[in-house]
Parts: sequence; structure tokens; C-alpha cells
Amino acid sequence: MESTLVALPNEATLLARTIENPAAFATIYDHYFPRVYNYIRYRVADGQLADDLVSLVFTRALDRLPSYDPLRGSFAVWLLAIARNAVNDWLRAQKRRRWLSLETLRDWPDADSAPEETVLRHERRHDLLRAIAELDDRQRDILALKFAAGLTNRRIAELTGLSESNVGVILYRTVRKLREKLDGRADHGQAG
Repeated sequence: MESTLVALPNEATLLARTIENPAAFATIYDHYFPRVYNYIRYRVADGQLADDLVSLVFTRALDRLPSYDPLRGSFAVWLLAIARNAVNDWLRAQKRRRWLSLETLRDWPDADSAPEETVLRHERRHDLLRAIAELDDRQRDILALKFAAGLTNRRIAELTGLSESNVGVILYRTVRKLREKLDGRADHGQAG
């Protein structure tokens, strides 16, 4: 099942009203905040930095709202393009690519989990993130757009300039590559 960013039922009206009254943007912000935050948090290791970048994204969106053209694409894709550009600008400014640090992740055990389950879940997450860190920039970006931002292949294609079928192929190959890496680590761990 593909997830997608669902537009607000009255989004066009809210966007038009926001140009005259910026306070009307609050509903739009509340609706899109979780997806924008998840996308950015997937791409940067620091939670405070993610908060700052999300703030920057929505500030830019509000400032540039008069230039938004619904004929060129949906508001959700436009907003995620701003988010993507903000992250890429920050990464370029750092002169190095930083991705989600394995050390910064926390494993929050729930009250119903046995300690053994928590440890196994933490190890699986650690292995997955280590495998993701070994991917190239384009693969990580497309994975982030698909699984962190929840975009469809069509929306990812609009945002990246790739064809929809190319996005699907990249996702398929990337997931297969991750699966092979994880299976190889599991086999290696059992042999050792």
C-alpha cells in the first residue's frame, strides 16, 4: 500500500486566505508538519537541527506562498521540495555529508516488551541504519522521500526530476541491496 500526503479538503482556500492573513497558515502547518519533520529527521542526525530546518522550511513556504503555482504541482510536493533544498543547502554548507548517526538513535522500549526483544529490536535497527549509511546519496534521498516523508513514486519523480519508473527501479534495487546486506550480516553474525 502506497502512502501519500493527503491534501486538506479546503487547502486551496486556506492557501489563498494565508496570503492575506498569515495566521491561516496554522492549519496547513499542523497538517504537513509530521511529514516534513520526519523527512528532515531522517536526513540529519541532530534533533535540534531538524527542528531548526523544519522552522526554516515553513518560514520559507509562508514567505514564498504568493509564488506557489498549483498548475506546476501539488502544495505537498512544493513544500517537500523546499524541505529537500533546505537540507541539501545545510549539508553543502557543512562541506561534508552527514547522515543519521547510529549513536544518536535511541531505542525506546515499551512497557510490554521483554528486555530480550528490546535488545534484538535495537540490534536490527542498528544493522539497518548501518546498511543505509553505506548507500549512496541518491539512494538515501529516495528512501527518505519514500519511507520518512511517505511520498508515492510519482511524487518522488516530480520532486527529483527522475521518471516514475526510474524511482521504482531505484527503490527496488536499494531495498534488495539492503536486504542482501542485512542477510549477509545475519549469516556472518551466526557463523562467528
